[in-house]
Amino acid sequence: MKNVKNRIPFYSFFGEIVSTSTFRHSSITLTGTILNGVLGAVFYILAARFLGPAQFGLMSVVIITQTLVTDLGDLGVNTGLVNFLPRYLHSDWEKAKKFLKLALEVKVIVFVIILIFGLAFSDYIAINIFKKPELYRPLQIGMFGVGGLLLMSFSTQTLQAKQRFFAWSGIQVGTNVIRVIFILIFLALGYFSLHSALWVYMLVPFLGFVIGLFLISRGFLKAKNEWSVAREFFTYNKWVAAFTILAAISSRLDTFIATRLLSANDLGLYSAANQMVKAVPMIVSAMGTVIAPKMASLDSVHKLIQYLKKTQVMVLGLATLGAALTPVAVWLIPHLLGREYIASGPIFLLLFFAMLSFLISVPTHMAIIYYYSKPSFFLWLSILHFLIIAILGWFLTSKYGVVGAATTVLLGQVVNFVIPLLWVLRKISQTKA
Repeated sequence: MKNVKNRIPFYSFFGEIVSTSTFRHSSITLTGTILNGVLGAVFYILAARFLGPAQFGLMSVVIITQTLVTDLGDLGVNTGLVNFLPRYLHSDWEKAKKFLKLALEVKVIVFVIILIFGLAFSDYIAINIFKKPELYRPLQIGMFGVGGLLLMSFSTQTLQAKQRFFAWSGIQVGTNVIRVIFILIFLALGYFSLHSALWVYMLVPFLGFVIGLFLISRGFLKAKNEWSVAREFFTYNKWVAAFTILAAISSRLDTFIATRLLSANDLGLYSAANQMVKAVPMIVSAMGTVIAPKMASLDSVHKLIQYLKKTQVMVLGLATLGAALTPVAVWLIPHLLGREYIASGPIFLLLFFAMLSFLISVPTHMAIIYYYSKPSFFLWLSILHFLIIAILGWFLTSKYGVVGAATTVLLGQVVNFVIPLLWVLRKISQTKA
């Protein structure tokens, strides 16, 4: 048997990949991500079918606005937790607790500020920016949801940094289970509406945060003088925060442009296709959850090269599988969402291949941030990506509607893959030389 294995091409290489802790941890996070994705899909399918394209489009804009504001308000805290906790978790637990308490305090302060200004300016955003006055009340609901996402991400990022991937997956799957249960209850009782769907979506993450606190050692809450590590924390985070803000805006700018330029019905078609491809960013998040702390712990270029090879094979395999399943996904759209969404098919294909490009870029992105510690690189890349989406996106959406918006996203993700890849290959080549 051993001789047979030795004769199989690349058997030893793939055997090494399967035997690594990265593969095992990735299997856990991917399993959780798949479950989470299925439950999230059920939520959106129910919302799309029972709200219709116009109302569903408005709901999607609110959720995207909520996640954008959350990303802006994060200030690089999530990435900072993943970067610093593994370094001090075992060597200096007292210092690690200071980072944890500081991160939580920053998130609470930011949420209070966002809630005050968000409630005050929701009407201005709805009327003057989106040109859709009916978004006023839904946007206010979304501002409450920012707190849930900020706080729940504290729990999940802490569990990620501690490499507790079962708990990381469990919180996210559990929250989506609760969302689906509440939506089914509202449907059964006849109370399902745009507002009730949004309240369910926005409030459940607060529960996820509370559960997360019970899974994390709460001794960090007693840490003293936590602001003494603020300088170290935010010196690293400033670059992460800068490119995160730009990336958060540019990654959602296509939807905001579509909201401004398209009808509510076309916006619903675009939003439906956008939700259909959300499984890929969730997989990206799962892969990044495992890869990030591993990259931060590598101490040589040789180890980096070996790790990049293994992780790149993994993401390419997932991308190939995803591409092979696209005909099934296109066929499912009208069957799951309703025939009124059949025009979402071509939009879905463009957005899906954009997300596959995003997926295969994960190893090089993680290498730049965590191995080379060059988050500043992504500031400039984010500026380029923002300009592509803003300028090209406005032109293509004005001229070609929803297809133009989706094409812009694809072009932007290709740029986001190619440039970091070339940078990493150049750095490796220089080191080896």
